[in-house]
Amino acid sequence: MNPLIQRIFGGLSRQYYVRQFLFGLIFPAIFFFIFSQGESTGMPMNLIFFCIINTVLYPYSRFVYESVVGYILGDTVLFGSIFLVAIMKYITMAICWSAAIFIAPIGLLYLYFYHTKEANKQSQTDA
Repeated sequence: MNPLIQRIFGGLSRQYYVRQFLFGLIFPAIFFFIFSQGESTGMPMNLIFFCIINTVLYPYSRFVYESVVGYILGDTVLFGSIFLVAIMKYITMAICWSAAIFIAPIGLLYLYFYHTKEANKQSQTDA
């Protein structure tokens, strides 16, 4: 694989990417279900394209969200009702998915610079 592509898109672990990708499939499934009901002719092509792009980028968007929340909260543990926590989790997932096309580039840039820096460190220690 091209080293540039590897630095950008290979920054997340495979396990993390697949897990978040599967969670990201919830939203296109909802759209598909909505458009499959009734008399409509199906999903518009621009919505299909939007769903594909956002689902592929969702893991990077979620990475940015989790990094920011982790930085703000640190090791803080919050307690709450499981119902409230589940609703908040779904809302944050929906925001991250629907804005993935805008949020994910931040994560991709971070991963690129982070892995470039690590590669430079590695090449300096090898030399």
